Amino acid sequence: MTTDHTFALDFSVRDYECDLQGIVNNAVYQNYLEHARHQFLRSCGFDFAQLHREGHDLVITRCELDYKHPLRSGDAFTVYLRAERQGRVRFVFAQEIRRGDGTLILQGRFVGTCLNSNGRPGFPAKLDALFGP
Repeated sequence: MTTDHTFALDFSVRDYECDLQGIVNNAVYQNYLEHARHQFLRSCGFDFAQLHREGHDLVITRCELDYKHPLRSGDAFTVYLRAERQGRVRFVFAQEIRRGDGTLILQGRFVGTCLNSNGRPGFPAKLDALFGP
């Protein structure tokens, strides 16, 4: 995906994110991926909290993670992201994590929707452009 991403965000592993095996705990990867999604939205002019105040909640309905190699304390890595529309009421964030040397660490796919204040799916016009037609 690194040639096909629309956003990238650099990180480094902190000691407390590792388990007894000395590798990043599997659940921590979701924090990295979520932070990258929020930063992507911010880079596109959308504030996640402001969307909520306006009655639009982006929610993840499905996630798939394929772990390829572990990260260890101090490793520098990048989260790559591509956003696309899937049907009328769904979006997809395709994400990868790669270590600084290019090693693929994880591939993820997050499917979600936008819910209005009544809990119904649907995208406000300003989000349509973000995820495409």
